[in-house]
Amino acid sequence: MHFVYVLKSDGHFRFYVGLTDNVDRRLREHNPGRAKSTGFYAPWSVVFVERYDSRSEARKREKYLKGGSGKEYIKRCFLGL
Repeated sequence: MHFVYVLKSDGHFRFYVGLTDNVDRRLREHNPGRAKSTGFYAPWSVVFVERYDSRSEARKREKYLKGGSGKEYIKRCFLGL
């Protein structure tokens, strides 16, 4: 089982899209700054999670959400912009 997740920075106007097999563990890695890409903007909150049976399906969705149309979708649906 694989998950695509969206995190929102609690103190900055930032969001992050990732792929994992354990969302709780990954959030625990993001918040204390152990992940280079998100450490500066911690703490983070999970705003969205999707479940996929295969890593390849999850990776396709992650790539979409990290692209221009996906970023706009996240802003509109999950961040209220």
